[in-house]
Amino acid sequence: MIKLKLSFFKKFPKREKRLTISTCFTLARIIMTPIIIYTMLAERWNYAFVLFVCAAATDIVDGFLARWRNEKTLLGAWLDPVADKLLTLSCFFTLAFQNRSLLHIPFWFVAIVFIRELIIILGVVMLYFARGFMQVQPTITSKITTLVQIIFIAWLCACNFFNWIPLKTYQVIFTAVVVLVLLSLIQYIRMGIGLLQGSKV
Repeated sequence: MIKLKLSFFKKFPKREKRLTISTCFTLARIIMTPIIIYTMLAERWNYAFVLFVCAAATDIVDGFLARWRNEKTLLGAWLDPVADKLLTLSCFFTLAFQNRSLLHIPFWFVAIVFIRELIIILGVVMLYFARGFMQVQPTITSKITTLVQIIFIAWLCACNFFNWIPLKTYQVIFTAVVVLVLLSLIQYIRMGIGLLQGSKV
């Protein structure tokens, strides 16, 4: 396993593995995730909201800096979706675990999100072994899904802090998130099947 990982990274030039300013913002999002989870578990919803918004803002900043400073690297391209998935999935799991949250997230939803991410990761690994190289390029549907998930989590933190229980609004947003998650999953599966069928092993 170690030899496989080393051989994987050795294939890429040093410029693709360098630590840029934009990548540092991505790493900051990863580091902030456990802190946000702690504030949620401690029911410090004001801190959870502010920290989550700041973490979400780093997603915009790292993408802007990567384009503006011409710092697009393979390391950054791989870390960015990992940071997004870690942040959103961790927050959804915490909200589902936090029974005292005003607007409870069902565990079946967390399971769907987790399965989606797992299928995508396994698909990328399969494509790498089938094609030898796999470029990370999220779809528009996936970007919209991530954006809506981030807005949903921030809104839930605000609702818990201000003791709001807008059930109708919650049901609408929650349904939209579920639909987007399923649509993006179906899209990735279709793309993966198409790429595997057209690849040369």
